[in-house]
Amino acid sequence: MENEKAEEALLLLEEKLDKTAEVLRNEFAAIRAGRANPHVLDKILVEAYGGMSPLNQLGNIAVSDARCLVISPWDKSLLKSIEKAIQSSNIGINPTNDGTVIRLVFPELTEERRKDLVKQVRKMGEESKVAARNNRREAMDTVKKLKNGKEISEDEAKNLEIDIEKMVGDCIEGLDKIVAAKEKELMTV
Repeated sequence: MENEKAEEALLLLEEKLDKTAEVLRNEFAAIRAGRANPHVLDKILVEAYGGMSPLNQLGNIAVSDARCLVISPWDKSLLKSIEKAIQSSNIGINPTNDGTVIRLVFPELTEERRKDLVKQVRKMGEESKVAARNNRREAMDTVKKLKNGKEISEDEAKNLEIDIEKMVGDCIEGLDKIVAAKEKELMTV
């Protein structure tokens, strides 16, 4: 393809579609599936040293067994702040503070809770597909502008539209696979 703007539009679309899938994976990492997963703590901010710091930057987070996380802060004076941040984060787990480490024991998920999480996962997946479709619309608008501005021919515009449709179709297929994998993980007892 000779036209740089058309090439740029395709690269931008590819970047946005990759970012959409990455965001979905990151959101899914924060959903607990009954197993201890340090990523559920990624978005927790702790009041420390006069500001807010991410929990994962204040100590070691280790998986001690299938359903227990152990948080060992580098500064023991932060134990209370970390405990408070976890309680207010609404992740549904009560921390246990023994004076040196904080333990988070993940309870087994009930069937009802699993189904609620699957609904949440499907909703997030649908939102990601909507984002991908919005990216497609933007790319198609760019192609239309290039065609109307006589920067590309009718044939080039048609070929670009086919490429865009294929890229978005592949992305949506990938998003469906990500959702299906998370659903399977959630429903596995």
